Amino acid sequence: MTNMTPSPPPQSLFRSHHSLIGMVHLRALPGSPRSSTTPQAIAATAVEEAARLERAGFDAVIVENMHDRPYLADASGADTVATFAVATAAVVGAVKIPVGVQILSGANLAALAVAHAAGAKFVRAEGFVFAAVADEGLIANACAGALLRERKRLGAESIRIFADLRKKHSSHALTADLDIAAWTRAAEFFGADGMIVTGSETAMPVDEGELAAVRATTRLPVLVGSGATPGTLAGLFRHADAVIVGSALKVDGRWDNDLDERRIDALIAARP
Repeated sequence: MTNMTPSPPPQSLFRSHHSLIGMVHLRALPGSPRSSTTPQAIAATAVEEAARLERAGFDAVIVENMHDRPYLADASGADTVATFAVATAAVVGAVKIPVGVQILSGANLAALAVAHAAGAKFVRAEGFVFAAVADEGLIANACAGALLRERKRLGAESIRIFADLRKKHSSHALTADLDIAAWTRAAEFFGADGMIVTGSETAMPVDEGELAAVRATTRLPVLVGSGATPGTLAGLFRHADAVIVGSALKVDGRWDNDLDERRIDALIAARP
């Protein structure tokens, strides 16, 4: 179905029609190659970063294990999930804005369990529909069927599932005959609560033509998942309900650096 009418803002989740969602990149978790601190210290740093973003005016945050590279194809080990749950619960307890969860890579069932246990409001799910070849390897099985069944089993239907279309850091030659509208229709048919459009890699901008096509195809919330800067926000919000920002918040625009107050303020000031 094609519908050019903009979707209603996701009012029950975000407080703004032009919502900004900030990334809280957990320090490397126990068991990952760069791990160097305790779960308690990881949680404390996450709380501090989330609180800074909330004070600045962000509408939500996503807790993510970006520092755990290289990622496992399904990072749902006990050590990862335990520390992730502790940190997410600490963030949920410290801020009033909605908190989301993403566990790299592709651990969507674990992310849902963490969100449910910690009181988070949404998960970001890669590999929701179709297959792809990611830098972690082949994503052969789409997660939608298992994920929605698990959400039902947990009684966690209030947790939103925002699905990445065409996962970044991946080859999509397997689905080259599908345009972005087909991906959108499939994700909506399979029960996603919103669509995330990304560039090809972290910090890479989205294709605005593809973003517009997603907007024209669904009335569900549309989110931008990478590459936003103060200079591009106005154009992105012509088609998107929310924009997820990570790298642009950090010193020198690098995702693995610390938060930069000037960059945070510039993004807030640029929101139309």
